[in-house]
Amino acid sequence: MTEHNHHHAHEHNHGAHGHSHSHGSGKTLVFALIFTTAFAVVEVFAGLMANSLALLSDAGHMFTDSLSLAVGAFSAWLANKPASRQHSFGLQRAEVLGALFNVIFMFLVIAYIAYEAVLRMLDTPEVNGVTVLVVGSLGLLVNIIVAWVLMRGEQNMNVRGALLHVLGDLLGSVAAVAAGAIIYYGGPAIMDPILSLFVCLLILVSAIRLLRAVTRVLMEGVPQGIDPAEVSQALTQIDGVQAVHDLHIWSLSSTSHALAAHVDMEAIDQWQSVLPQIQDVLRERFGIAHSTLQPEDAAMVAGCEVTAGCD
Repeated sequence: MTEHNHHHAHEHNHGAHGHSHSHGSGKTLVFALIFTTAFAVVEVFAGLMANSLALLSDAGHMFTDSLSLAVGAFSAWLANKPASRQHSFGLQRAEVLGALFNVIFMFLVIAYIAYEAVLRMLDTPEVNGVTVLVVGSLGLLVNIIVAWVLMRGEQNMNVRGALLHVLGDLLGSVAAVAAGAIIYYGGPAIMDPILSLFVCLLILVSAIRLLRAVTRVLMEGVPQGIDPAEVSQALTQIDGVQAVHDLHIWSLSSTSHALAAHVDMEAIDQWQSVLPQIQDVLRERFGIAHSTLQPEDAAMVAGCEVTAGCD
C-alpha cells in the first residue's frame, strides 16, 4: 500500500488581542446589566402598586434582558480563561448553556404574562394610568441609555445580541407608555393586558431567535454567515492549493469558530509557505481563529483514487 504524506497544522489564535476585546465588552455588559436590573425591580414594584400588567410584563422583559446581559458578561469573563487538560477548548461552551437557560426562562415569562393577560381581559381591574405612564416613560429613557452604551462598546456577538434584546425592550416600554396614556385619557383599561400580549410577542421573537442560535452551536452546525463552499473556493485560490475536502466548520461559542480540513497540495514541500496564507484568509475573511489542517500530495491522492484507495 502506498502511504499518504500526512502533516497536521494547528492554529490557536486566542492571544491578548482577543482577550482585551472580551474584557472590554464584559465591562460594557456589566454596566448595562446593573442599570437594567435596577430599573426592572422598580418596574415590578410600580406595576404591583398601579395594578398594571403592562408594567409587570415590561419588567419581565427587562429581567430577561438582564439575564442575557449576565450571560454575556459571564461568557466574556470565561473567554479570558485558558484551556486546561480537562477542557482543551477552554470553557467557551458555558455561554451556550447559559443561553439555553436564558431561553427556558424567557418561555416561562411568556407563559405567565400571557396567562395573566387572558385572565385580565376576562375580568379587567382598575389600573392607575398615571403611574403606568410615568414609570413606562422612565423605562423608555433607561432603555435608550443602555442601548447607547452598548452601541458605543466593543461590537462582538454578545454585545450585539444584548443590544437586540434592549431594542426589543424599547418597544415594550413604548407599549407600557401607550397603555398608561390611553388609560389616563379615559380609554379602556383592557388596553393594559392587550398591550401586555404585544410585549409577550416581542419576548417570543427574541426567545426563538436565541433558541435557533443555541441549537446551531449545540448541533455543531456551520456558523451563521459562513458558507463552506465560499471558504473552500477562497482557499483553492491560494497558489499551491489544488483542492480542499473533508471540510468541517463549527462554533465553539457565539464568538469563536473552528475548522478542520484536508488540503490537496500541488507540491507538498510548499506547505510551510502556504499554511500562513491559509490561516490569514480563515482568520481575516471568515473570522475562524482555530484551524486544524492536513496537507496531502494531490498527485498521490489522485493515484490512490485510481487504484481504489490507499491506507
